[in-house]
Amino acid sequence: MPEVESVMAALVFRAGPLLCALRLDEVVETMRPLETQPLAGTPPFVLGICVMRGVPTPVIDVSRLLRGDQGEPERYVAVRTERGAVALATGEIIGIRNVDTSATGGHPALLGGRSSRLVAGVGTIGAEPLLLLQSMRAVPDEVWEAAAAAVTS
Repeated sequence: MPEVESVMAALVFRAGPLLCALRLDEVVETMRPLETQPLAGTPPFVLGICVMRGVPTPVIDVSRLLRGDQGEPERYVAVRTERGAVALATGEIIGIRNVDTSATGGHPALLGGRSSRLVAGVGTIGAEPLLLLQSMRAVPDEVWEAAAAAVTS
């Protein structure tokens, strides 16, 4: 697992009741939710595909990914991944914050399953726990394959 700095600039947002953050250097932009078309054969946390700046882009529901329940997207956060941009459907955007990751309440691997692969570290903002997300791992191969099939059909 990559090492996480003890304090870093991050975009902080809600995913249901969870407070989450992405490293600021992974964030491309935030926007209102775009029209999203469902994709067959994708995991439940994939809302579908949207066209973002002229490019077909997978949309991931962060609340469903982390908690298993679908949130009501208030914003899309476009992030960079190794295979292209991804739109993360989130709740309220809190803003850009310096996040303290040194006071961890537990190792991300303790979260288990899919969440442990997505969470780079656990920090705090005030007295509230904060999950630091790794956007580079958010999209499984089957999502990219379904998105490519939707574009070519």
